[in-house]
Amino acid sequence: MRLMHPRVLIGCLAAAALAGCHTLAQQPAPLAAASALPSGAAQVIYLGGDIVTLNDAQPSAQALAIRDGKILAVGPQAEIEKNHQAAHTQVVNLGGKTLMPSFIDAHSHYINALSVAHQAKLYAPPAGPGQDVPSIIAALQRFALERKIAPGEMIMGYGYDDTVMPQGRLLNRDDLDRAFPNHPVRVDHVSMHGTVLNTLAQKFYGIGADTQTPDGGIIVRKPGTNEPYGLIMETAFLPIFEKAAPLTPQQEIEGTKAAHQMYAQAGITTAQEGATHLSALQTIYRAAAAGANSIDVVAYPFITDLQNTLTQFPVASWGQYQQRVKIGGVKITIDGSPQGRTAAFTTPYLTGGPGGEKDWKGQLIASQAVINQALKQVYDLNVPVLFHVNGDAAIDSLLAAHEFAAAPDLGKPRNVTAIHAQFARKDQIRQFVQYNIRPSFYTLHTYYFAQAHINNRGKAQAMYISPMRDAIDAGLRPTNHTDAVVAPLDQMFMLWSAVNRISRDGVPIGPDQRITALEGLKAMTLWAAEQHGEQATKGSLEPGKLADLVILDNNPLTVDPMAIKDIRVIQTLKEGQIIYQAP
Repeated sequence: MRLMHPRVLIGCLAAAALAGCHTLAQQPAPLAAASALPSGAAQVIYLGGDIVTLNDAQPSAQALAIRDGKILAVGPQAEIEKNHQAAHTQVVNLGGKTLMPSFIDAHSHYINALSVAHQAKLYAPPAGPGQDVPSIIAALQRFALERKIAPGEMIMGYGYDDTVMPQGRLLNRDDLDRAFPNHPVRVDHVSMHGTVLNTLAQKFYGIGADTQTPDGGIIVRKPGTNEPYGLIMETAFLPIFEKAAPLTPQQEIEGTKAAHQMYAQAGITTAQEGATHLSALQTIYRAAAAGANSIDVVAYPFITDLQNTLTQFPVASWGQYQQRVKIGGVKITIDGSPQGRTAAFTTPYLTGGPGGEKDWKGQLIASQAVINQALKQVYDLNVPVLFHVNGDAAIDSLLAAHEFAAAPDLGKPRNVTAIHAQFARKDQIRQFVQYNIRPSFYTLHTYYFAQAHINNRGKAQAMYISPMRDAIDAGLRPTNHTDAVVAPLDQMFMLWSAVNRISRDGVPIGPDQRITALEGLKAMTLWAAEQHGEQATKGSLEPGKLADLVILDNNPLTVDPMAIKDIRVIQTLKEGQIIYQAP
């Protein structure tokens, strides 16, 4: 017989002899149907650990009660037991673990999670094996061998980070040709804004020496020739990105279930699909209709596909969940990535452009006039909008477009989010406040790409990336995100990066922009719920809100800040049902 820890045993006995009591380590019995319980009785009560509510009016509690997928009550244990415990109420003793609202994804590319299970992971260490070109080739070869990929079939990888390649020795077409003469190979850049193709893949995508570089695009050519040789980025990458092989119905279902487990394992119960083309949106809805969804998905159609999307999904249907999917608004992209040197700045990169361009400042994806009209179209639809902006020139462009499209009431709440906003200047933060624009920062760059930013932009500008401290102090409620699959889904590591701002080399990156763990958690829960317009139902532990919960093995508010990244997700619950259980 396995003995129960005394503290847990006492908690269970105190709960009530009649109630079903178990610990997280035990398999719970199915919840009693709410209809079988007296009015006001809970199906399950949690107690015996730290309960972090993220509700300023009641920051912590001893117990939490759930009924019909919603939070019934939060408060003192004795009060919860007296008012909400019945004979068939399950009582779960947390055993000292921490219960809090589940995480809400402020920005990622959910649709990619459906396919990356069939791609080689090539992140730089510690997230993956891609420390140099030979390591990348070796990882691709292992992947092809393990998957038994036949000659002629495409081999795909993701997460290639050119900023950490030793001595600037970058992956090119010839490297891939030598290793894979009989396979088309596509290796996507870590920014998700570009790719490297071998010769067979170039033929597959119809790209060659006669392919013109489009406005807003980058095609790195082999020296002395017009042959595409390295990265193909931004608008030049879009035709490649859009030419994805369609999934079979079974692959859609299997990929969706696998993707939802990826998010749930990170404690996330609401995921964002942050730049959705119509075909991807149809895939998401088909999988949902097949019953594959275990978490909520909020999709933001891409501005270039907006008219096609509206023909299939009229705006009247937006903002409402159907089988755990809703369309949340529109995504507009203005520039590229700073690590890929395609973000738009007002001053030149210190290292030139990705194709060797001199006095390179990056560039906007489109003209200011086009961006102005795109935003005016979205404002006229009266739906939320996400703006991809990285460099300060791109942020200037967003502000100018807002002044054009929002006149004469520039401060009216319109639910506008500046995604990334990494190189926002102090004056731009003041304008965010004035124009009611929410920044969604990307503090993981302080770890993963800090040295690249120092090299490309200089130390002063690199130290001010993702200025969450100044944004919060200015009165904003910013969110924080992983941009997965650009960076791995790891909410505790993301929180750690916002609180500590330490690079992969162990160097502090803008320590004056550090935030508290409490602020960091709000940026991942309550403030992210506000971004999706769901603050009435998600983001904090309050009666009437959904029982979307995560149980952690330690409390982010009380551990040493440097230990936050080591906290593990034990359980994730969607509307009171366990959807992830740690092994």
